[in-house]
Amino acid sequence: MLDQVIKIIVNKLMFMCQSIPIIPEVLHLTYIQNQGAAFGLFFGQRTILIAIGIMVIMLMIYYHYLIGVHDPTQIALALILGGSVGNITDRILRGSVVDYVDFRVWPIFNLADVMINLGVLFIIFYLFKRKKRRLKSTRHYSK
Repeated sequence: MLDQVIKIIVNKLMFMCQSIPIIPEVLHLTYIQNQGAAFGLFFGQRTILIAIGIMVIMLMIYYHYLIGVHDPTQIALALILGGSVGNITDRILRGSVVDYVDFRVWPIFNLADVMINLGVLFIIFYLFKRKKRRLKSTRHYSK
């Protein structure tokens, strides 16, 4: 929701490619419309990106019910789901995704992208932690 509010404000108050320094040469608010996915993948393939987005959303909803409400990865699923809904809303309504966070040394992105990446990192962290626990318990039982 916050991501969509920021995108509406950026879309209404800024012109394309306008950049407003927040911390000069470090962090800028820069308005672009991204017709691809991360790093320009699938540029101009709106239909494919919408289909992928819908599949991700359906998969997150499926896993939500599959793993149970007390599973720690529910937080990660919520982050990925929220970010995916934010970006797919842009693709459907605007034909592209509004990006605005510009660290000058990295491709411009938005809050939905941050949510998706945090969710994925959380899942990776959780899987490594779970695997480490299993290895410890296996060693404990094999003694």
